Amino acid sequence: MSCTKNISRGCCFKHNQDNKLTAQSVDGGHKMEVWDWLESMPKPVSESPQLVEVRFKNTRKGYYENINKLPLKRGDIIAVEGTPGTDIGIVSMTSQLVARQIKRTGFKVENGVFKKILRKANNIDIERWSEAIAKEHSTMIESRKISADLGLEMKIGDVEYQGDGMKAIFYYIADGRVDFRELIKVLFERFRVRVEMKQIGARQEAGRIGGIGACGRELCCSGWINSFSTIGIGAARAQDISFNPQKLAGQCSKLKCCLNYEVDSYIDAKKHLPRVSAPLEAMDGSYYLSKTDPLAGIMYFSPSPHDISIQIPLSIERVREIQALNARGERVAQIADQKFVQTEPTKIEPQLQNIELDDSLTRFDNNKDNRPKNNRNRNNRKGQHQRNNKNTPSSEASVNARPKSETQQNKVHNKPQNNEVAAEKNNNKAKHYNRPKNDRQKEQGGREGQRQNNRERQNNRAPKKNEN
Repeated sequence: MSCTKNISRGCCFKHNQDNKLTAQSVDGGHKMEVWDWLESMPKPVSESPQLVEVRFKNTRKGYYENINKLPLKRGDIIAVEGTPGTDIGIVSMTSQLVARQIKRTGFKVENGVFKKILRKANNIDIERWSEAIAKEHSTMIESRKISADLGLEMKIGDVEYQGDGMKAIFYYIADGRVDFRELIKVLFERFRVRVEMKQIGARQEAGRIGGIGACGRELCCSGWINSFSTIGIGAARAQDISFNPQKLAGQCSKLKCCLNYEVDSYIDAKKHLPRVSAPLEAMDGSYYLSKTDPLAGIMYFSPSPHDISIQIPLSIERVREIQALNARGERVAQIADQKFVQTEPTKIEPQLQNIELDDSLTRFDNNKDNRPKNNRNRNNRKGQHQRNNKNTPSSEASVNARPKSETQQNKVHNKPQNNEVAAEKNNNKAKHYNRPKNDRQKEQGGREGQRQNNRERQNNRAPKKNEN
């Protein structure tokens, strides 16, 4: 049976042999995927509640208590407690890492009590779940039209139905506060479900949609980031990144989240760099600071403050040494650092080797040289020779079959090989065609003139007819 994949949930729907709808989880086909590396480890016996991480549509996750001690594993489809009714989700983590995930994501428990896992999803739950999923896209399109008719400055980015279809969550984006009380009434009358409005930012919307970043990997906001911190242009300035809006902005049109990943390391590394307020003085002139590499501890200097085509790398120790000499009024003879002086590589001269005949470029020309140029005349001569042999007596055949003389044998042995002949022909052709075009035209013109002179001589030799 064919399987219908749902990317937003990371599952696959198909009908079994009894024509009942079933669903199964698909690894790698959903957002916020985690690896439970403690799943195979035995769980400790304790009185603490057994918590399970459950994922829903796109980036939404929840944490529930397994009060019935169900044997759950990663990928099981379960029915959990909703507000109101029941919701359908997929188990993503069951081990001790759930407590760490709750602490990392900052999940807040309502009234200090976790919601409960009711059961594993049966065929009826899965059918209702698939029907609710099928209505989400059309509901989002129609709700956008309704909000536009009401003149609200907001954008509805996504709609998520609960597993039993009794509630729908509308995710919207707005710059300011929006009075959507009238919108909730219209949506309730149109879709007959409980409406919940949830405002999200541009980064949360990009995470729910998903995509590939400039680095070639999945977007961080749809892969693992749960809390978004403020990102300023100072993070790019601290890392010496050019202020190019197209490179600094992500798919959400905001500054990339990855600008904050290494900014602390750059700030700590810059504390060890010497402060350069004046150019470094040397015997051959002044050198100005052009750029720095804090993580590698290298500073680059150029002889001109406006031209960075020539950059000389210096270590932090070398810069401090030159600054100490300049402070005493001394100049260094050479500013270059011995650590970065590149020695010229030794040149290896090419060695000439004798190429065997088998590796020659003309080794395939043998068959062409031995091939007869006029097969038709050759066959005619061969047939005529056979007919003549039939008519001649055997004595003549014996005379024709006598061995060759020594001179003829020497001529055969002294005959150059076919490969050498072909190579010499090719060389002569190359010499001819490599000559200048003017020389070839002159030679051709000379040949035509010589042919014309021969024709005139023949005409002059022919006897003249008598006029009488």
